[in-house]
Amino acid sequence: RSLLFVFVTAEEQGLLGSKWFAQHPVVPAGRIAANINADSVNKWGRTTDVAMLGLGKSSLDAVVREVAAEQGRSVHGDPFPDRGAFYRSDQFELARVGVPVVYARGGPNFVGRPPGWGQQMHEEYERRDYHQVSDEYHGDWDLSGAVQDAQLDLVVGLRVANAPGMPQWTPGDEFEKARKTAAR
Repeated sequence: RSLLFVFVTAEEQGLLGSKWFAQHPVVPAGRIAANINADSVNKWGRTTDVAMLGLGKSSLDAVVREVAAEQGRSVHGDPFPDRGAFYRSDQFELARVGVPVVYARGGPNFVGRPPGWGQQMHEEYERRDYHQVSDEYHGDWDLSGAVQDAQLDLVVGLRVANAPGMPQWTPGDEFEKARKTAAR
């Protein structure tokens, strides 16, 4: 399969970029194997785990678990499910038209840090910087975790691209019908 990289914008204004792409894809949605969403950079270092928003929703879970295990990391669901991040991030618009999605990111368990440190850092960031003028790059960030996450996304993407079949939504998932409709 070919790989297509799409960089969308205006998430904060209502997912406008991803909504536009989902409504005007360059190939039919039914031919898009997966959407790997890379949103928000891990700026605090390497993790021993991967938080996957939407865990349990598609066959992509197995691919993410396999690649994460090769990195020595475990996979779990969204550590903050009450915040609805799956439905507020760009991958949601592609899910709505049937494209299975991966939104995996490191944390909240950081190498060499005590339990709870990652959650504390995340909550502090959201309180102080998220969608604020101060939400910009800082020279003291430890981007080794961002590299770790990018490597995970890269390998997951390559495995999906080279797999004999297309990823599917878990039977009964809210987006399964859209996938079947898009595949026609």
